[in-house]
Amino acid sequence: MKKILFALCLATTSLLNLTNSFAQKGKLYTFPIGVESYTYRNSFPKSVVATLDTIKALGITDMEGGAPKGMTEAEFKKMCDERGIKISATGEGYDQLVKDPMDAVRKAKALGASFVMVAWIPHQKASFNLDNAKKAVADFNRAGKVLKENGITFCYHNHGYEFQPYENGTLFDYIVKNTNPEYVSFEMDILWAQHGGADPVQLLKNYGSRFKLMHLKDLKKGIKGDLSGGTPPENDVTLGEGQVNIPEILRLAKKAGIKHYYIEDESNHEYEQMPKSIAYLKSLKE
Repeated sequence: MKKILFALCLATTSLLNLTNSFAQKGKLYTFPIGVESYTYRNSFPKSVVATLDTIKALGITDMEGGAPKGMTEAEFKKMCDERGIKISATGEGYDQLVKDPMDAVRKAKALGASFVMVAWIPHQKASFNLDNAKKAVADFNRAGKVLKENGITFCYHNHGYEFQPYENGTLFDYIVKNTNPEYVSFEMDILWAQHGGADPVQLLKNYGSRFKLMHLKDLKKGIKGDLSGGTPPENDVTLGEGQVNIPEILRLAKKAGIKHYYIEDESNHEYEQMPKSIAYLKSLKE
């Protein structure tokens, strides 16, 4: 399996003539290729080495992720370093972050990461409410302060359910407005924003400076989202083939100064879709 996957990616790399970044004149996407490690959630447990070789072969030099099960942060960082892959951000569970923010700091520094993100606020399924948002605001402000004091930036990653209507906006608006920008930043997942009924373009216009990271992914055309924070994997399609306005999002994201962009493919066809998504980004013009 290892040899097959690696050979497939080498062939794809040769075909697409990928580079480590898209800094060519006139290109819209001018940042190092990044990937969210969850994309390869089915591959890492089988072989960390083969998976990292796959990522390297695609020309990816930036990753958001943590040490795979059974491996220390230092061991994983060493393997990534050997392949020219920087771990710029890592994830942490909500409860663990609240319980021990210094542990999140320790793991981030061991990985060489500058950002820690949380991607889910505990709540009753499809029933995210104001009390959940208020608790998250207090927890994020408190934990984010600890991270900031130790040189790490905390980001909350939207998952769609936060766009529950509230007053003249949404509960996401409430979270943004009530968290301290010194301690709390955000990672925009453009698929989950779209799926939750928000407009990623408008979010960038409203809160551009609060976003530091971005997940690049696309939602299948014709799919109507909801506030559940979930959708079947087949609705996650190759970048540019779905309903998300990726070119305009990237234009505004560049103006906002977003630091890292990670392709996240939650489909079960990541080996087919990832090269196509990278090629799409490479094709975009200013």
